[in-house]
Amino acid sequence: MDILRRNNVTVTGNPDGPVVMLAHGFGCDQNMWRLTVPALADAYRVVLFDYVGCGRSDLSAFQEDRYASLDGYAQDVVEVAEALDLRDAAFVGHSVSAMTGVLAARRVPERIGSLVMIAPSPRYIDDEGYRGGFTAEDIDELLASLDSNYLGWSATMAPMIMGNADRPELGDELTNSFCATDPDMARVFARTTFLSDSRDDLKTVEVPTLVLECAQDVIAPREVGAYVHAQVPGSTLVTLDATGHCPHLSAPQATTGAITGFLAGLRS
Repeated sequence: MDILRRNNVTVTGNPDGPVVMLAHGFGCDQNMWRLTVPALADAYRVVLFDYVGCGRSDLSAFQEDRYASLDGYAQDVVEVAEALDLRDAAFVGHSVSAMTGVLAARRVPERIGSLVMIAPSPRYIDDEGYRGGFTAEDIDELLASLDSNYLGWSATMAPMIMGNADRPELGDELTNSFCATDPDMARVFARTTFLSDSRDDLKTVEVPTLVLECAQDVIAPREVGAYVHAQVPGSTLVTLDATGHCPHLSAPQATTGAITGFLAGLRS
């Protein structure tokens, strides 16, 4: 199988620079990084891809049993990294991809040398002593709504996830991205995302890690960012002056500034 075609891999930027791999979140694709790439392209070799089932990936490669857990998405990352023979790459994961990066880095530590987690959440459902932001009933209702009317769910949820009600074009963009995703594949990814519990995996991280949270985020509240930071040994926590769950779209300069500052520090 042609892994690069399967995941619609794009490589851009400085061919001689250190590698930055950008991984999108649920319902999105690599186009969500378009405001981030220009700030990275001069100094870094930038790798973008779409998870199978998203964007312009090869939809015929989708296997429900594989992608019913985060391990399947992490395997996509591993296989792309191996196909490109990446070494010591910085993996930048948005939302659920932050946890995918944790799993991938553990499997191929020689290929992923650092992590940037943007609006991460290891578990979305509240638990004893842990606030994820949602009750189990909340998630059940969310998934039931998605099952019954995916397009309607997308139109309702995307603006809420994006935040920034004063900039409706951002919510519209995320809605369109959700609606462009195959509904059956989106249902699998949604369950994998919102029912996941990766808290124990955080303690296994052995690479330099930046945790980027937003000042206001209904999907990953500040308590989650603090939890991730506390659980990942030696991590750095930065709170962006940004609203919503997608700061790489709503506050691209602040987001890329935090990323490039962190990466530069690793090489100084």
